[in-house]
Amino acid sequence: MIDNKNIQQAWDAFQQYGVASTPISPPVLASWQRSLQHGIDVERNATSLLKEGELHRLKLQHSPFLYASRLAIWEGQERLNDTHSMIILADPQGVILETAGDPRAIDAGQDIRLQNGGRWDEASIGTNAIGTAIMLNAPVQIHAVEHFCNEVKKWTCAAAPVTDPRDQRLLGVVDISGPADTFYPQSLAHAIAIARQVEALLAHEMEVEHEGVLHYYLVKRFSGLNDVSIALSRSGKVLYATSRALQELRRRCPRLLDSQNGKLDVGQEGVEVTPTDFVEFIEGVIPGVRCEPVVDQKLLGYILILPNTYRAAHPLRSNAPQRFTGFDDIIGESRIMRDTCATAQKMAQSGAPILIEGETGVGKELFARAVHGESQRAGAFVPINCGAMPRELIASELFGHEKGAFTGADRSATGKIEMANGGTLCLDEIGELPLDMQPYLLRVLEDGIVYRIGSQQEQHVNISMVSMTNRHLANEVEKGGFRQDLFYRIATLHLRVPPLRERGDDVLLIAEALCRALAVQRGCAPMSLSSEAQDCLRHYHWPGNVRELRNVLEMSMLMASGPRIESHDLPEDIRTGQKVLSCIDGASRAPHSDLKTAEERLIQEAIERQGGNLTQAAKQLGIARSTLYSRLAKAAQR
Repeated sequence: MIDNKNIQQAWDAFQQYGVASTPISPPVLASWQRSLQHGIDVERNATSLLKEGELHRLKLQHSPFLYASRLAIWEGQERLNDTHSMIILADPQGVILETAGDPRAIDAGQDIRLQNGGRWDEASIGTNAIGTAIMLNAPVQIHAVEHFCNEVKKWTCAAAPVTDPRDQRLLGVVDISGPADTFYPQSLAHAIAIARQVEALLAHEMEVEHEGVLHYYLVKRFSGLNDVSIALSRSGKVLYATSRALQELRRRCPRLLDSQNGKLDVGQEGVEVTPTDFVEFIEGVIPGVRCEPVVDQKLLGYILILPNTYRAAHPLRSNAPQRFTGFDDIIGESRIMRDTCATAQKMAQSGAPILIEGETGVGKELFARAVHGESQRAGAFVPINCGAMPRELIASELFGHEKGAFTGADRSATGKIEMANGGTLCLDEIGELPLDMQPYLLRVLEDGIVYRIGSQQEQHVNISMVSMTNRHLANEVEKGGFRQDLFYRIATLHLRVPPLRERGDDVLLIAEALCRALAVQRGCAPMSLSSEAQDCLRHYHWPGNVRELRNVLEMSMLMASGPRIESHDLPEDIRTGQKVLSCIDGASRAPHSDLKTAEERLIQEAIERQGGNLTQAAKQLGIARSTLYSRLAKAAQR
């Protein structure tokens, strides 16, 4: 609080070093008072400058802010090129990170170190737009004599803070500066507009991140994750959780969740926590919890999985155990499914490494668990999703680490490979494993020895290896995206899990079992399917396989008004078959599956079903007849 004595001191200073006839606003007066308290000399002719290495570190630390502001910098370069002004981006401490605009202004700014690396907080250079905007957390314009230091009075500056839409913390400041004689009233409005533009872009990126986390969460739910799990944003905000999950979280750690902002309190208010620190903190305060990062080129968020929250990989039978342990738990009477199970049983008994291939949602992990059960190995089944971990976490997850091995490693951790000793290591999405990490995994598989990060102590392991992928790994090897030697090591045996569309009436057996399991989950009586609804399920091609089937049934049960699911309760695309070729039309968006083969197979099946009538086949497939002709011609050329 500014008392009368401090106000008088600031006013006297302004009268002495400013211009007596110039009116002074309360924010500027308060800033001058703070400058006096900091002991700033009005004759200070320049601020201090960071060393190049420290500036580089700050740019990396604030790269999301700089990336979101790149358009503003570009526009600033264009708009301010002939105005004797420049646009400045500063961090929350007032350090200048980037400048752009009129080269004359940029050159002149170096006289007072209004340049990259310059410190422009009030404690360094007194009243100025950057430092004062940070103190006020509000837009401000400081013109000429309103600056505290005499050399800076030659400038006019307008600054606006940029806040993170996730948690409202200050990300930085946008400033427009130029010589005092170039002052124009719109500078402040311009700075505010740029700040809001950056915040809007950040808000859009946040929405995309949240959608990615929720999509991943739903996928996990359909593949076995029950309702005691929580989807979190990158900053730890709860995006989705059932009441049961929140009750369990509060029971296990009452003070972790802030009920006012719906965010987990990780003890780092206003600071972006690294993924490693976040995961280690959460898993440290909640015994038995698993915090799984959600990654798609960058960190999107986390899935918090509380203890004992996994059901069977697909809850196809309501009385099935928590974990699938044998092939008897796999539902399917089709010839292709019986042959696949028989082949998998023989592979399991061999003990050789198995590569399980199949489209998303076919139940690859179900087979992996059945293989482990059939092998009768005494150790645990240890799964790890190579595509769901940030690069910086994969090595630690696989190999473990010793205390102090890297920043944030405040305790030793056992890796998944050690956990699987005597049992089965299951690597899901093996094709996503970074190339530079593949040689280390290969060495472990060949030598049976693992070294924790930061340790020279060898750990001998005896593991059975099962890998899973929805890619065509042989093609990835040819393209250089996967090591050939590792491919041959993990793919001694190949197992292809057929998609649901190839399994005939198995879809009805699975649907019946899913309805029973969903009824148990909801605490209601099981629902049956009308014959018309069964026909719709039978004739749909299920690009999302069992995972999509479960989703459809769960939604249809909510829509049904009686004890039976009718055809009109099903989604429109299921009733009309309009998504029959969704996996074909999305070929360019789904590079991980062998879609050319799938396209030819679907087209051929439709033509055969319609007795060679291409018009009717095109209608069934939901595409134009000309499109069908075009695709047949392309298939003939291959």
